[in-house]
Amino acid sequence: MATRKTGSKDRHVKASKPNCASIATICLSACVAFVCLATDVQAGGQPQSVAVSGASLELPDATDGAKNTDTGIALTTPGAVKHDPDAAGVSGDPAPTTESAAGTAATVDLARQVADNRLSINFVWTLLAGFLVMFMQAGFALVETGMCRAKNAAHIMAMNLMIYPLGMLGFWICGFAIMFGGLASAPVAIGWQSSLGHGLALLHFEHGVTVGGKFFGLWGGKGFFLNPSVFEPAIFCFFLFQMLFMDTAATIPTGAMAERWRFRNFLFYGFWIGMLPYAIFGNWVWGGGWLAHLGANFGLGHGHVDFAGSSVVHLCGGMIALAGAYVLGPRYGKYAPDGTPRPIPGHNVIYVILGTFILAFGWFGFNAGSSLSGANHRIAIIAVNTMLASASAAFTSCLVLYWKIGKPEPSLLCNGILAGLVAITAPCAFVTPLAAVIIGAVAGTIVIFSVLLFDTRFRIDDPAGAISVHGVNGAWGALCVGLFANGSYGAGWNGVHQLFKDGVVQVLCNDGTAETIAKYKSLLAAGWHDEGITGLFGKLFGAHFNDCSQLGAQVIGTLTCIVFVGTFAWLWFKLAKFVIPMRTNVEEELQGLDIPEMGAEAYPDYQLTDKSSPL
Repeated sequence: MATRKTGSKDRHVKASKPNCASIATICLSACVAFVCLATDVQAGGQPQSVAVSGASLELPDATDGAKNTDTGIALTTPGAVKHDPDAAGVSGDPAPTTESAAGTAATVDLARQVADNRLSINFVWTLLAGFLVMFMQAGFALVETGMCRAKNAAHIMAMNLMIYPLGMLGFWICGFAIMFGGLASAPVAIGWQSSLGHGLALLHFEHGVTVGGKFFGLWGGKGFFLNPSVFEPAIFCFFLFQMLFMDTAATIPTGAMAERWRFRNFLFYGFWIGMLPYAIFGNWVWGGGWLAHLGANFGLGHGHVDFAGSSVVHLCGGMIALAGAYVLGPRYGKYAPDGTPRPIPGHNVIYVILGTFILAFGWFGFNAGSSLSGANHRIAIIAVNTMLASASAAFTSCLVLYWKIGKPEPSLLCNGILAGLVAITAPCAFVTPLAAVIIGAVAGTIVIFSVLLFDTRFRIDDPAGAISVHGVNGAWGALCVGLFANGSYGAGWNGVHQLFKDGVVQVLCNDGTAETIAKYKSLLAAGWHDEGITGLFGKLFGAHFNDCSQLGAQVIGTLTCIVFVGTFAWLWFKLAKFVIPMRTNVEEELQGLDIPEMGAEAYPDYQLTDKSSPL
């Protein structure tokens, strides 16, 4: 097992009442995190010097606000090493001189103020986008509750409420450290600097293995409990934004497992998902793990790319939902003795439609906010692509519903819109509007067939259609990066530069050495174009070439999520039900879970007839 502590790549590659058991388990998890914490905290909060590709990087001191040397940005961190010694102008970074003239000093001071304002804009943008994502919890609660029966409304609302604090605490304990504790070792483009400042360089421990000279990151090791060694505004801003993404994945299974999941078992689950499955797979893609290195290590495009979470968030949540619904079993009376599915309509389609509007609104924060920069003009393209995909998905799902059942059932229309939003989440920054419409149109079609397939063929009872919306279309969205990306954005993503000239493609990976940087600059000076992420059909949408290898990376990442997260979740639910019973009994299910589980009804002033139940 190796521990990586670097700031850049160092490889060059070419071309209710909890029972005692639940309390003990949570305490055990906390103890494990404390053991990790013991290796995390740095004595006295002093900066450390770490070798970075032949250079020395003095890591930021989270306790010292006076060291702002040569960053051009007023941060509570010292200056970070640059991948390009001549790239002083990157991200507003001035090139201060030793001249003492008043004019020069004024220019440097102005540059610092401009850079500081730019950083502040990015902070505010990221936080506001996170607040929008948080509001999506209300949308999920309304959609799931409306699609289920009135007698379980309080129970479902309570699960959507409690997954927010439970997942947050799990992510704070160890999920964030596992996912992003090695962020500073993630491969980056030549000359790149963080939009949130150099404070993220504190997240510099990535654990993994080295095989054949290639490093495979597995999990991070810095930032447990947001301890004093990472007490830095940039990290806290990043934590808030990423925690809310985790919470989105965490709430997806509550829709698929609704109306029969015991609340105490659910509380147990809330900590688990915030601490382990989401964080581990997220590290592999967003935290500098092995999927991000597929490009540099094996020449597969830019590695597995997911701009805002089709695979990391939605496919991950969808696979957990599939495993949970399978282990939990269908609702009582859902299937006839011969296996024929019986419809169980939801009690409030108004909730479903209102929740869908809230989710569509919050998705702007989800996708455009993933730029982590209000100064990145790409956010306009991202927002428009997001809208167009949801629109085309709504239209095609409507057509399919007319064809399959004769009427556009409103809750399935809403699932169509959400499917389009899920599918565009990964490729939203890399595709044209036409491609976004195609992606959404396919998503709106397959979500209807998927809902029917799981209901009739596989007999997986999913009251909200969450597996089809998030799981199936999360996979579709991840693959779309490798199909439709047009090379206009993402140059140097995951440290891979694909340079194009006169029909020739030359791949250069950032290893941080002066030789690589000099070669990169000479190629640009000679007229080579640094192409962004390009898919199999990239040329149809304006790219200079097609890149089938990017699709290979997307397939590997998608299959990894399906196999790893699905298996891990299945094992979890199988074991957890022996600690705390997972399934409610038949009497409680027939009565409704509001009183037996929560002690309060959602609609106490109304006589509930429960006309939706098949029995």
